[in-house]
Amino acid sequence: MAELVQAQKRAKRNDEVAVRLPGSSIMTSGAGDGILALQEDDDEPRTSNLQAPIMLLTGQEAPVYCFKFSPRGDVAASAGVEKAIYLWDVYGDCQNYNVLRGHQNAVLDLAWLRDGRTLVSAGADKTVMIWDAHKGKRKRKYTSHAAIVNAISAGRADDSIASAADDGQILLWDARARRPARSLASEYAVTSVALDDAGQMLYSGGIDNSIKAWDLRTDEVSYELKGHGDTVTGLKLSPDCSKLLSNGMDHTLHAWDVRPFAAETRELTVFEGHQHDFHKNLLRCAWSHDGEKVACGSSDQVVHVWDVATSEELYYLPGHKGAVTEVDFHPKEPIVGSSSSDMTVYLGEIA
Repeated sequence: MAELVQAQKRAKRNDEVAVRLPGSSIMTSGAGDGILALQEDDDEPRTSNLQAPIMLLTGQEAPVYCFKFSPRGDVAASAGVEKAIYLWDVYGDCQNYNVLRGHQNAVLDLAWLRDGRTLVSAGADKTVMIWDAHKGKRKRKYTSHAAIVNAISAGRADDSIASAADDGQILLWDARARRPARSLASEYAVTSVALDDAGQMLYSGGIDNSIKAWDLRTDEVSYELKGHGDTVTGLKLSPDCSKLLSNGMDHTLHAWDVRPFAAETRELTVFEGHQHDFHKNLLRCAWSHDGEKVACGSSDQVVHVWDVATSEELYYLPGHKGAVTEVDFHPKEPIVGSSSSDMTVYLGEIA
């Protein structure tokens, strides 16, 4: 994503927007779909199959809190304050091909199941919903939480789901069942959750600033990870599940060693440079598909990407006009997607 030094908006048939970058030309723009493709004029080699190096997805009418690529990477989903889930094509014109409605309050988190067509959403209306993204229909609505559902995580090896809420409950679900399979109780509100591939460990973070590692064979806390000085807003396991990434309101992003026989401290790296502000948004974090890069949301309107091996910041990507709420890496290509409180989503290719 190149820096937007100068942006111009021109009224062309309703809400068409033209954005011009120095040394760049507008490839496409049109009213209605809100898609802008920005094509660099120079001869730098392309690294992805995006239609242009930067794609701006607009049309949502309220702050966007979450964004996720599907496991196959051909489609993506975003949602937020509008209470609706927008489904997007990743390639071509990045069309918004469907909108899923059913939540009665803001959608706070999204997760895809391994089949690439089933989507799970968590809402401030205290519900978890399962959707068929191909048919555009809701399959299940879970109402077992007694408070705002802040986060969800889906198993990558099966159809298990974990949801975490302000009621301190972490509920584990089988996507085929109507009721939770079991529950884990925490003393404080839980704001983030991550399931491992083997279905043996679950990680949760909340307003007590610590991360709990739950052994799902006993439903007990195996150990705690301490290092954050404020609420943990995002958790994500590395592709091989050997490391855990955590984002906190203390302006730090931590990487932890969560292998069974790791050193007692377990903290590997602390990445710094991003921000949380007074809005106290639940800013999420992500690993690249090869486990070599990490990224997270930030209130400074910038997408920050770090190198895991060196802890150096590789990319500082401006463009958003509001807090970056979530960053996700494409599962196959060097593409990052970001959602923002400015009501937009960016897709951009990196090296």
